[in-house]
Amino acid sequence: MKLVFIHGPAAAGKLTTARALSELTGMPVFHNHLVVDTLLTVFPFGSDEFIQLRDLFWMRTFEAAAASDRSLIFTFAPERTVPEDFPARAADVVRAAGGRVHFVALQVSREQQEARIGNLDRRQHKKLADLGTLRSIRDADASAEHPMQPLPADLTIDTDRSSAEQSAIAIRDAFSIAYQEAQSPYPSAEAPPAAH
Repeated sequence: MKLVFIHGPAAAGKLTTARALSELTGMPVFHNHLVVDTLLTVFPFGSDEFIQLRDLFWMRTFEAAAASDRSLIFTFAPERTVPEDFPARAADVVRAAGGRVHFVALQVSREQQEARIGNLDRRQHKKLADLGTLRSIRDADASAEHPMQPLPADLTIDTDRSSAEQSAIAIRDAFSIAYQEAQSPYPSAEAPPAAH
């Protein structure tokens, strides 16, 4: 089992790169906003319930995927409501089941980040899409008493200079990811029902 853990700031191209990598490899994309958007229908962002359930869902998914030998691509934007040890715990869960974790850092210039932040495709999920909010978050992070710890990076890609397709090829080649047949989200009509 392989977990490709793609991280970077808002508008660095994480989901676009993940989707391109999925096309190349057949690996499914576990986009972090799938959980975030679901929880936001019930709990406010940053509330204790939101933070606990988000962490639980992410971690249990990694654990179950590793135990089932199901490789996946995860996208992640570091921010202050996520415990700093989250990436290490995710890696520990996967490695404990015999899997491998590949951390990929995507970088983007301030100019490109600001140019991309308002793109319509960012509104598909409840992503940060407001330039003023982006700037205030960056200012708060820059002036914070305790800066956020950098995440691990086995591979770093500058998305100003690399398209999503080029980035996906670089990731595939760097970690020798062979193509796997994409799994259907639903059981086939011929498959016997799972035993309960």
